[in-house]
Amino acid sequence: MSQQTLNRAQIEQLVRSSLRRQNAGSPSKPAPAQGPNPLVVNISARHCHLSQQSVEVLFGKGHELTPKKWLYQEGQYAAEQSITLIGPRSRVISNLRILGPCRDFDQVELASTDAISLGFKIPVRNSGNITGTPGCMLMGPEGFLEMKEGVIRAAPHVHMAPEDAAFYGVENKSYMKLRIGGEVGLTFDQIFVRVDPSFKLEVHIDTDEGNACGFTPETPCELIK
Repeated sequence: MSQQTLNRAQIEQLVRSSLRRQNAGSPSKPAPAQGPNPLVVNISARHCHLSQQSVEVLFGKGHELTPKKWLYQEGQYAAEQSITLIGPRSRVISNLRILGPCRDFDQVELASTDAISLGFKIPVRNSGNITGTPGCMLMGPEGFLEMKEGVIRAAPHVHMAPEDAAFYGVENKSYMKLRIGGEVGLTFDQIFVRVDPSFKLEVHIDTDEGNACGFTPETPCELIK
């Protein structure tokens, strides 16, 4: 019986033919439609928002926040200033970053593991919905601030402009799903929608949520109505 030695090109051809036969009966999944703007998903680490009055209590009269790093949303930044948060078990988080510009209310956003380590039981809330939430003590270089309420776990949410909302067929304050691929892919079923002409298309999840799905900047993501 004669034997024939196959060269590299012949081997590659046989492999390609085999793969084509295997895939012949399996229709390929269509790629998601491309919207008017690219989708960005970012992990939002623990931080706080403060009013100008609270900034002055913590840092001194007339003190103003100064940008350290500009964020993806227009005009939003991580400030140079940070504070210390004191929890109910007298445990602390040092260097809690303040996000600017100032708002008309004070709010601290923590991941679930942050809250557990501090002794908090915090609800999942949309930003600004702080009625009935726990408070805390904040310490700055010039003073202390007792927050009566405002410590939350921020609900996963998406910022989008009206043209994005029209493309996805959603409205302000509605909900979408976020499908995350990768080795530990999962789908978030409750992504709160925020629509404003100033917004760029961006989803925010917290550090616990990002770790749960092994999220990286290269992880494929898709918004679903």
